[in-house]
Amino acid sequence: MGRSGVITFKGNPMHLEGADLAVGSTAPAFTVHYAEAGIQTLTLNDLKGKPSIISVVPSLDTAVCAIQTKRFNEELGVMGDKINAVTISRDLPFAQARFCGAEDVKMRAASDYQTHAFGTDYGVTIEELKLLTRAVIVLDKDGVVSYKEIVPEVTDEPNYAAALDALKKLV
Repeated sequence: MGRSGVITFKGNPMHLEGADLAVGSTAPAFTVHYAEAGIQTLTLNDLKGKPSIISVVPSLDTAVCAIQTKRFNEELGVMGDKINAVTISRDLPFAQARFCGAEDVKMRAASDYQTHAFGTDYGVTIEELKLLTRAVIVLDKDGVVSYKEIVPEVTDEPNYAAALDALKKLV
């Protein structure tokens, strides 16, 4: 069994696969995929050079995940190209692209659907559901974790203010 006592889903205790990603540690390398003229890859190296925020959600097809994605899109839009912003879920890249187009979300959405390695390496896979839990990770320009929130109840929204403050300190 994975890590227990970290999250619940609708009040039911769940387990997270993978190690707990510590603030101050170097973020693990990852490859996720997004739809743009076919299927493209996004890696940790693509994010280096600018502070980055990674908004992790179970599925863009759920209300809270949609709210989280649209909120970060709105809040981060004013920061322009000073930062990288990506939402990662296990939705198919085509579904993510459809959601972003329908909701006018400019923030990149990428998927951990192929290998599930991002979820495991970042400690955010819900073992029982094989979905990603709700989390926010902020990386500095070198890929070091400067902020992390794993939302205790998956159906709750993250602490937007804390994540945005952590990101703004790096810009």
